[in-house]
Amino acid sequence: MTSPAKRKPTIRDVAATAGVSRGTVSRVLNGGHWVSPDAREKVEAAMQATGYHANHHARSLATGRADSIAFLLTEPQHLLVADPTFAILLRGAAEALAKKGKTLVLLVAGSEAERANVAQFVGAGHVDGVLLISSHEADPLIDTLIETGVPTVACGIPLGHEDQVPTVSVDEVGSARIATEHLRSLGRTRIAHITGPEDTPGGRFRRVGYRDALGKLHDPDLEEAGDFSRESGREAMARLLDRAPDVDAVFAASDRMAAGAIVELRERGKRVPEDVAVVGFDDSGLAANFEPPMTTMHQPFDDISAAMVELVLAASSGREADSVTLPASLVVRASA
Repeated sequence: MTSPAKRKPTIRDVAATAGVSRGTVSRVLNGGHWVSPDAREKVEAAMQATGYHANHHARSLATGRADSIAFLLTEPQHLLVADPTFAILLRGAAEALAKKGKTLVLLVAGSEAERANVAQFVGAGHVDGVLLISSHEADPLIDTLIETGVPTVACGIPLGHEDQVPTVSVDEVGSARIATEHLRSLGRTRIAHITGPEDTPGGRFRRVGYRDALGKLHDPDLEEAGDFSRESGREAMARLLDRAPDVDAVFAASDRMAAGAIVELRERGKRVPEDVAVVGFDDSGLAANFEPPMTTMHQPFDDISAAMVELVLAASSGREADSVTLPASLVVRASA
């Protein structure tokens, strides 16, 4: 009688024997990057004790690379299409990685379930690094990425983790200051601001630049919050006009909100730019094609994507990755 074949030990068995996570075992198999010497010793001892032998796939990982990088969008899935900035960054990252012979993996984590799946996928060593897009201050996924040890580069300064994750961003404060000063140079004195969410770098720092540019002229009643969407810009503009009908200029923290503001201004019988000048932020395509074409702060999205790829590949190779700040530029069009 033939005895049943003995079950081959798995990564799960190694992790249990070593007292570490499966992600740690995977990273040891992946070359040992971002694993402490103590953890690596435990994993190697557990592999010997259990008789674990890496299969062909694991051995290919052991050569040092998964050869893929995650593009991680921490927003609801529909925004990948609704917000053109994300699509532009995605395209730029894919092109930059293709030149390096790497594959881009798109991950979306806009819900608790999606965050849990992403954490498991990344922790298992399926990617060499993460490009973190649109981080929010209280998002627990950032802490998970840091704890996992996967090389991560953020687009924009991740609030609350400024010194823990390398970043690529524009000068948010300086750019917002330029946009507001442009409106002042046109002789506008009642300049409103439609902010982005306070828990995002674009929302928080662009507001700082707006206030800096106004100085003593700043009026808290001329600020209204939005969420970067067109509808939130329209609603914020309506609240501003109800409260301060003498507004003669608006700086919106995104082009989509600026577009919504212009729609509301027109419905109120206000001419753009004759009665109210409008400046947006991003220049991702919407601004140039809107009517009237919008003055905006241009973000160099292709440069941002390329810099993020360079940093994450450097970090995944064990090299130091320093944060990068890129300039945004004012593009003057008909709205202001």
